[in-house]
Amino acid sequence: MRDFQMPGRSAVYATNGMCATSHPLAAGVAIDVLKAGGNAVDAAIAGAVLLGFCEPQMTGIGGDCFVLFKPAGSEDVHALNGSGRAPKGLNAAELRARGMTAMPLYAVEAVTLPGAVDAFCRLSADWGRIGIADTLAPAIHYAEEGVPVAPRVAQDWAAAEPLLQGHARETLLLNNKAPTLGQVFRAPGQAEVLRRIAREGRAGFYEGEVAEDMVASLKALGGTHTLADFAETECEYVAPVSGPYKGVDLLEHPPNGQGATAILLLKILSHFDIADMDPFGTDRAHIEAEATKLAYDARNRFLADADFTTRLDHMMSDETATRLAALIDPKHAMAAAAPLTETVHKDTVYITVVDKEGMAVSLIYSVYHSFGACLASDKFGVNFQNRGAGFTLQHRHPNEAAGGKRPMHTIIPGMIRQNGRVTMPFGVMGGAYQPTGHARFLSNMVDFGMDPQTAMDAPRCFSGVHGMEVERGYSDAVRADLAERGHRVVPPEVPLGGSQAVKIHADGLLEGASDPRKDGCALGY
Repeated sequence: MRDFQMPGRSAVYATNGMCATSHPLAAGVAIDVLKAGGNAVDAAIAGAVLLGFCEPQMTGIGGDCFVLFKPAGSEDVHALNGSGRAPKGLNAAELRARGMTAMPLYAVEAVTLPGAVDAFCRLSADWGRIGIADTLAPAIHYAEEGVPVAPRVAQDWAAAEPLLQGHARETLLLNNKAPTLGQVFRAPGQAEVLRRIAREGRAGFYEGEVAEDMVASLKALGGTHTLADFAETECEYVAPVSGPYKGVDLLEHPPNGQGATAILLLKILSHFDIADMDPFGTDRAHIEAEATKLAYDARNRFLADADFTTRLDHMMSDETATRLAALIDPKHAMAAAAPLTETVHKDTVYITVVDKEGMAVSLIYSVYHSFGACLASDKFGVNFQNRGAGFTLQHRHPNEAAGGKRPMHTIIPGMIRQNGRVTMPFGVMGGAYQPTGHARFLSNMVDFGMDPQTAMDAPRCFSGVHGMEVERGYSDAVRADLAERGHRVVPPEVPLGGSQAVKIHADGLLEGASDPRKDGCALGY
């Protein structure tokens, strides 16, 4: 039980349905869909698509998604890969010949095919109840009528405003400036795109006038994208990967996502007495930072498109974790892992929904960096992702950029299973931080007995490419001790991650938790 004389938020309890996500309007819409007879899949899609207008810097229909879901009446977990591929014309050798040593961030070369719309249509058809037209209706309404800009969104929008280029400045700015707190953002062009998807399904996006607009806009910027690339975009059902941590199983999306990194990280941490440490002390922060460096180095070596990932079993093996744990010095920091390419960003949305029949959905949806490539299509204003920046230009690397290939992805939905029962769909947004965020969230609950909301509220730290980012919730003494051990301690530019979760109690009670680092909430009925 939290101290009600201190700042904080209470968990949310309900019995018929629950949603936790990063914007209240999206959470409200998801609950409305459940009340109207939709299931967790319908509600999650409805809320996710709306988030593209509540938080357009984080996500949109020009982006990708990954989904883990548990059907009603079953404890089996399914995974859906809704990440798009590079256009067939992308060629790493040609980019190297032009003098590039890494994938560009805010350029047409980084734009991969948007995979989320195909995944939403497929998931709705296969597992939803009310159909894609009714599922998209709330997002169409808000795209047309507008959404008031929320506090965290206003902050992020202002920071990204200088990066927006071309038509994106017309569709994503108001009078050539980032909208401020409370100003209303509308996206009528994208509302029309959603109406076409509602009528025609995926063909309304990947074929016809909308696809022609996207292809023409990308070609005008020098892209190699074709109508065939869009028409051939297809999501894929895959099997989750999992690993144990002290009697609890963490389920993750397989490559090309980085979920295996979280599993390896927890296996490394299991070699240390984390539960005997101060949860917000130096020892835990140091051990987690060192384990993070090692797990991310493995990620950077091995993870890529599933067709090119050949050493996944080795990466997640107990033997690998044991050998890596032995490299950690409890008192001295090692050098950070060399980054694969550029993975510093904080721009993703996550939504989880559990319905009264027990279906649970864990869905993450992103355009990668803030406003993705910062480019938009000329007619409909579809904001393009820059997920191709997740490739490397290193010759013969498994994740080397190539046409028709999926890049290594940072966004990962999670689920927790205990004694054969799924107990919690959850996610931790925040780009490269996500595997560490998954491990920290799970460890907070398993090692320190925290409830989900307390586990989210707790301060975070992360050893990334900027250094050892330590949130203000840590003491100055911990910062000084970390620096003494060799960490380059820096304050985070923005809060580390943003998490959402729904705990499914054994008696069916639903407990929702939502991270105060975002504008969102958990809602139930």
